[in-house]
Amino acid sequence: MQKDALEVIRFDLEEAQEALRALIESPQAIGRIRDASQLIVRSLRAGGKVLSCGNGGSLCDAMHFAEEMTGRFRDDRPAYSATAISDASHLACVGNDYGYEKVFSRYVEGVGRPEDVLLAISTSGTSRNVLEAARAARAKGMAVIGLTGRPGTPLEELSTVTVVTPGGRYADRVQELHIKVIHILIELTERSLNPENYSD
Repeated sequence: MQKDALEVIRFDLEEAQEALRALIESPQAIGRIRDASQLIVRSLRAGGKVLSCGNGGSLCDAMHFAEEMTGRFRDDRPAYSATAISDASHLACVGNDYGYEKVFSRYVEGVGRPEDVLLAISTSGTSRNVLEAARAARAKGMAVIGLTGRPGTPLEELSTVTVVTPGGRYADRVQELHIKVIHILIELTERSLNPENYSD
């Protein structure tokens, strides 16, 4: 017998609450979020930039991260240098000429610099094009922040710092925690670079 709509809503909210609680109670995850923010701050202070990439909803998260960095998160402050690898013409060109697994790595090869950081988002930690981007970033001397939902994945092996969110077996719960991590990374960046925006 299927659950009715109200049961589904309660179940989903309770499951999301449990996933968030698991993240809060993971000292390793909390420490890695801090470490990832420090990589971003170090890059920006050195005149670098943050590139971000992902597939599907993770690409939307990568774009959301970049627009909050270049635009505004909470209060006014200077724009931070960040770009999501999301240009449709680039993705179509490289996908056609080299295959979809190269759509992010070709961009990293072209514009990445040693002082830059790649935010590589993959709920599974196995997306081939995200892994290729991480390899390209490491080859350029860049730091890589892996944001995933499973431990022990190829993305973790390629990343300087990996944040694993304990969202369960479905991507939607993982992505819900990813956006929380992304917002925290932006806040920590602001607290370091523009502490005047925070009074606490």
